[in-house]
Amino acid sequence: MYSFDYERPTGTNEAASTIGADDRFLAGGQTLIPTLKLRLSQVDKLVDLGGIEELRGISTNGSELTIGAMTTHVTVANSAEVKSAIPALAYLVSHVGDAQVRNRGTIGGSIANNDPAADYPAALVALGATVHTNKRSISAEDFFVDLFETALEEGELITKVAFPIPEKAGYSKFPNPASRFALVGVFVAKTASGVKVAVTGAGPCVFRQSAMEEALSGNFSVDALSGITTDASNLNADIHASAEYRANLVSVMAARAVKAAS
Repeated sequence: MYSFDYERPTGTNEAASTIGADDRFLAGGQTLIPTLKLRLSQVDKLVDLGGIEELRGISTNGSELTIGAMTTHVTVANSAEVKSAIPALAYLVSHVGDAQVRNRGTIGGSIANNDPAADYPAALVALGATVHTNKRSISAEDFFVDLFETALEEGELITKVAFPIPEKAGYSKFPNPASRFALVGVFVAKTASGVKVAVTGAGPCVFRQSAMEEALSGNFSVDALSGITTDASNLNADIHASAEYRANLVSVMAARAVKAAS
């Protein structure tokens, strides 16, 4: 690990004012700390967000569920409010990584990293969530840009994520048995504005499966997905699964997600 300075601010304004071009915010540290230890990454300063209480917490206002950026996965998974408002989200988070990761990892850190196999991006896109920062509000579809890339600007800090409460939703993933990242994960949500199907793990970044959305809009059932396939040409291929295998998993996981939602 290379040497760096360390600061632990107690407020979002203080955190934003102390961050420099070669500095990094530290949330749960589940990706950043290992890359620093292996010298795959180098920073001048870490700005630890762990002391900012205003970034934690879960609340609902009847039509929307809001989760603070520094809220841990285990807190979300065990929250009675989340289980009541969006059970599929609680289920998704309960299957993130292992117990150690869930106790340290945070929603803000996860989506800021935008790992292509992370679970949260599928939920944000399918549910039409909004990412709030210290500067602006960003729709989930605009927030996730590409492989490990988001719409966040230099020094911009995620403060919370707001999820519209759907009529019904479901999530299913095929996990890598070692890392528990999603080889493919599919989140399906039916809201007042229609149906969204978001896929994670299969491509370089979370994406929507429009053909499935159209079919489910007319008939929200597993049968509606019969015969719908996913083009494998732009999907990930590695030692764990070929692009064609992932394409098939999209169909399988989507059917299971619809069944869970129903």
